[in-house]
Amino acid sequence: MTALTIGALLIAALIFLVLLGMQIAVALFAVAFAGVWIIRDNFELAMRLLSITAYNGIADYLFATIPLFVLMGLLVSVSNVGRDTFEVAESLLRRIAGGLGVATVAANTVFAAVTGVSIASAAVFTRVAVPEMRRHGYRAGFSAGTVAGSSVLGMLIPPSLLLIIYGVLAEVSIGRMFVAGVIPGVMLALGFVAVIMLLARFRPAFVFTDPSAAARTATREREMGGREIAVKLLPILMLVVLVLGGLYSGFFTPTEAGGVGAFGALVIALARRKLDRHRIWEVLKQTGTVSVGILILLIAAGFYSRMLSVAGIPNAIGDVVRMSGFGPYGFLVLYVVLLLLLGMILDSSSILLIMVPIAAPIAQSMGFDLIHFGIVTVIAVEIGLLTPPFGISVFTVHNTLADPSVGVEQIFLGTVPFMLVMLGSLALIALFPFLTLALV
Repeated sequence: MTALTIGALLIAALIFLVLLGMQIAVALFAVAFAGVWIIRDNFELAMRLLSITAYNGIADYLFATIPLFVLMGLLVSVSNVGRDTFEVAESLLRRIAGGLGVATVAANTVFAAVTGVSIASAAVFTRVAVPEMRRHGYRAGFSAGTVAGSSVLGMLIPPSLLLIIYGVLAEVSIGRMFVAGVIPGVMLALGFVAVIMLLARFRPAFVFTDPSAAARTATREREMGGREIAVKLLPILMLVVLVLGGLYSGFFTPTEAGGVGAFGALVIALARRKLDRHRIWEVLKQTGTVSVGILILLIAAGFYSRMLSVAGIPNAIGDVVRMSGFGPYGFLVLYVVLLLLLGMILDSSSILLIMVPIAAPIAQSMGFDLIHFGIVTVIAVEIGLLTPPFGISVFTVHNTLADPSVGVEQIFLGTVPFMLVMLGSLALIALFPFLTLALV
């Protein structure tokens, strides 16, 4: 067998092992090691390549970004900033048709700018927004679907762990990836708001248990005054301005922005008296667990990428695509379709780790800007968070809700409008690269 054939079989073996339930990092290490050993028929070379990758894989100062942003997100979560943001959005938007749904999207958008993790957003707003929406006559499936749908903003609006992972895998600037995510993130948020308002007006039966006019707006028992709004919003707005303002102005590098953001989040948590000895330990332990897991994945992905290069997979697939006559956008369509299919069975990080080392060199050889290609990739992968049977955001909402009367199929149905908005935005962003590159 040729190296290309062996490489293709190893990719199939990798997907098979992940589907069997093997940890993605273990599967990447095993397949990459076996691949180098078989293709070069040299056990010592495989061991040497593994040791080099393990030593150099995360030695860069840039990788400190990951634990710092994770720490910032966890500190913000324990400070109840998400609850305050939703309450303010609810107060300001209560008179709009579908106002609580719009408030959920607005709060998720702001929360995403300081957390960078979709699952964290889904867990927080399931506890905060879903009970309030149901109390005001919203359907359970739509309420949970709105939280799951809008939670994907956490992986696009910077800072985002998926953008960091893509930047590392494709070897592009993480700071530029963050800037490129702004316009697409705002587009998605505005699209979600528009679809909620349109459904509330023209398809109220989909949104409300009682589609009468009286149920279409929420009325708070107590009006929130300007001073209270300012007190609740000031901490998160200061954090957003501090982190993203410093990042976009070029005053901070991504790593410095993560450090400043984590310190700011710590100050907020201490000022609100939300941290005791037990919570501090839990936050630090979760930060370590999440960060080490991601860093091990990146080392494994680096080893896997080197195996692909040894096998000549990216060059061979690129030659096949060019000879097929598909052209750059034909390749992009096939790539996006493959990402959407993989999203039905794998989580976001696994898809990036498997596909980006193969696709990024091909995309670059076909003239795509890797920043633009990365935003298209992340949006397509994020759609997978909402698609059955895997739909990790949907299952996060379902498990957090812990309500036997709300089936997972109801939540999947509630996310359909949001998936359609994401597909439309994905098409626009793919066709018009300036939507991602205008600010870069």
